[in-house]
Amino acid sequence: MALKSAFPPSVDADTRLLILGSLPGDASIRQGEYYAHRGNAFWHLIGDVLEEDLRGQPYPLRLKRLRARGVGLWDVMERAEREGSLDSRIRGAELRDLGLFAARLPALRAIAFNGKTAAIHGRRQLNARSDLTLIDLPSTSGAYASLSREAKRQHWMTLREHLASSPGT
Repeated sequence: MALKSAFPPSVDADTRLLILGSLPGDASIRQGEYYAHRGNAFWHLIGDVLEEDLRGQPYPLRLKRLRARGVGLWDVMERAEREGSLDSRIRGAELRDLGLFAARLPALRAIAFNGKTAAIHGRRQLNARSDLTLIDLPSTSGAYASLSREAKRQHWMTLREHLASSPGT
């Protein structure tokens, strides 16, 4: 099995909403970008939430636009062994200290889990945090096909109430 490592967080002191995935897939690792696989709906769905076309933007601008709205990205795992990209293939996961990380984000109000694996590992660490709203979302992965993109979109739109206002509005 191949050892896969996650990316550094994309956050700043104004992060109000943190979206946690499990561990980047192979396409993301190759490109060095969160949610890089063409079949992953993340950038479409978060773009709908923000009412911006993020998918068509260069990756650094996507991250900048998320941060401008108080949205951060990270993963619950630091590294793990996994053949391929499916969460079901993860073995020997080394988890991140999410409680300590959340405590370092002064504006943080909500954490959303992108998929079941992220929710299971994240909630184990964060359920005692009554100051944070924890939100379980369906995975944006194309491998999670039991919900249509539109059904996923309905769930993801609940994030709107946790966003910072867009600059200039």
